[in-house]
Amino acid sequence: MFWCLDPENFKEFKLVKKQQLSHNVAKFVFELPSSTAALGLPIGQHISCRGKDAQGEDVIKPYTPTTLDSDLGRFELVIKMYPQGRMSHHFREMRVGDHLAVKGPKGRFKYQPGQFRAFGMLAGGSGITPMFQVARAILENPTDKTKVHLIYANVTYEDILLREELESLTANYPDQFKIYYVLNQPPETWDGGVGFVSKDMIQAHCPAPASDIQTSRNFPL
Repeated sequence: MFWCLDPENFKEFKLVKKQQLSHNVAKFVFELPSSTAALGLPIGQHISCRGKDAQGEDVIKPYTPTTLDSDLGRFELVIKMYPQGRMSHHFREMRVGDHLAVKGPKGRFKYQPGQFRAFGMLAGGSGITPMFQVARAILENPTDKTKVHLIYANVTYEDILLREELESLTANYPDQFKIYYVLNQPPETWDGGVGFVSKDMIQAHCPAPASDIQTSRNFPL
């Protein structure tokens, strides 16, 4: 196994699959140089992606893959594309066979298994991807007993990213992973939170502050 990322220089990876998940969300699967290669991204860190905006100018933006280093030979990005987003334009225009310039790892936080008794996570919209990365790494490590509590806020039910993957984690790790969805515009039959994430919701669905509790939040603008 070898690591593919370079923290100083951009390296190019080929897009081998692009799957449209909704009108403005797609999953991008990129190929690594060999089937035994890993991206080399520590848990809790992200990558920098470089592309071209609508004017042809270079743009660089951070993203967190939804895959782990245990997913050999590939890495995946779930991208929400905004109408005026500069990097969104690049991803919208990407076709299978195109290459993406990537550099990393980036970020100050690096998760160590068993570092905390519990992890409280607050995410909104596309901010779920770094939380999903950490949660999946914790839950799929049989020696890591950290409990994960996630509050995930969106506007509508259809906006929930990685819904199937999150429900799979809930089903497979019911004693270790708890998720509470909050919607600003919920459907008629809805038993989750409504409106914006409140102090009461956090107190009810996240662990109380303590020295062995980690809390993280990510609400993209």
